[in-house]
Amino acid sequence: MKFRRPRLPRTRSGQRRLVRAVMAVCVLALLPATWLYVSTAGRLRTAADVPRTEVAVVFGAGLWDGEPSPYLAHRLDAAAKLYRAGRIEVVLVTGDNSRKDYDEPDAMRAYLTRHGVPDGRIVSDYAGFDTWDSCVRAKKIFGVDRAVLISQGFHIRRAVALCEAAGVDSYGVGVSDKHDVTWYYGGAREVFAAGKAALDAVFQPDPRFLGPKEAGVARALGGER
Repeated sequence: MKFRRPRLPRTRSGQRRLVRAVMAVCVLALLPATWLYVSTAGRLRTAADVPRTEVAVVFGAGLWDGEPSPYLAHRLDAAAKLYRAGRIEVVLVTGDNSRKDYDEPDAMRAYLTRHGVPDGRIVSDYAGFDTWDSCVRAKKIFGVDRAVLISQGFHIRRAVALCEAAGVDSYGVGVSDKHDVTWYYGGAREVFAAGKAALDAVFQPDPRFLGPKEAGVARALGGER
């Protein structure tokens, strides 16, 4: 079966309608990204000036041979630095543990303990399958009302916007990384992810897995350093 190439309009009026349609599609595509920038204005900080907050949330970013990927390691390094500086008290690590041979939260916990964060000050969320799920679970399952969020710069605005929509008063710390292929891929992906984020914020779907409430954060905050 042969497919015909689409024909461009030959009349000026048809060409103008096509241009307007293309512009409308571009505007609609950029609206979610614009919402992210507007809704997170004033919510991004550096590790040096982020407000002191009891809880930091670190989002998973993949494992390499069972160890945190370089991008995830940089997020965890930032969390450990904030803990050692006394700017946070507890780290909630949230990631994917949907199968036995892939456990982001435990790998994140092990990394943090090797870098000076006491095990009792780390809480694991094993059902953080995406950013929205992690934010909703931080609020509904772990009782987090206010948090510092830690992620790469290209992702941090979406994380802050979604956690705010989920009811968590949030500040974001964007971790710097070299602009390699992964960084550019992540940045490009965010353009499309912004659309899903906007839908999540509006319709607020239930996470893939919610489950019962957990007192891990409260216990960690009540424990000894």
